[in-house]
Amino acid sequence: MIIEIYGHPFSSYSWKALIPFYACDIPFEFRMLDQDHAENGAFIEAAHPAGKFPVLRESDTMIVEATAIIEYLVATQEAARGLIPADPREAVVVRMLDRIFDNYVMGSMQRIVSAHIADGKNPDLGEIAAGEIGLRRVYAWLEDWLSKNALPPHISLVSCAAAPSLFYADWVERIPDACGRVAALRADLLAHPAVARCVEEARPYRGLFPSGAPERD
Repeated sequence: MIIEIYGHPFSSYSWKALIPFYACDIPFEFRMLDQDHAENGAFIEAAHPAGKFPVLRESDTMIVEATAIIEYLVATQEAARGLIPADPREAVVVRMLDRIFDNYVMGSMQRIVSAHIADGKNPDLGEIAAGEIGLRRVYAWLEDWLSKNALPPHISLVSCAAAPSLFYADWVERIPDACGRVAALRADLLAHPAVARCVEEARPYRGLFPSGAPERD
């Protein structure tokens, strides 16, 4: 049975799961989550403990959460072996950065987005400020880390986490001039064919961005 991925093209975590499929040329079928595909939404509600996506299904195997999907590909697909280093110490660093991009870049960005989703006319300014502060702090941390360390070659687990999180985070809190390495990483990732494909597939849905998508990228 071919692998199925349930998600949405505009979803940052769907991007994270899709990037390795595109980069490693792994066959799969995409199952769209929208009002025209109610059966896919019903599947997600049953498959994920919080009804969230992406979800991977292969025969009787179901994997939830984007990081776990990538780990599954590493474990089952020869083409994906390089997404996580074989050396255990190097793998720890890759997994650490994956958590940083998800929890502190994506997480801070999501606080801002969620504030606008909750009340588009009067978003919680405290939540927005907290998200902006969180992003500025993690940008500075990443800038310092990148000044002392090298990332694994693209595409890795880090790339899969960094690309969507930096793409959307920069929309709500621009990467400052003082964080040139972080801005360069974002640009480098967006130039990768697998990431560029996600950007283009998401383009028709930019009107969904609650605070308004900027006219760039």
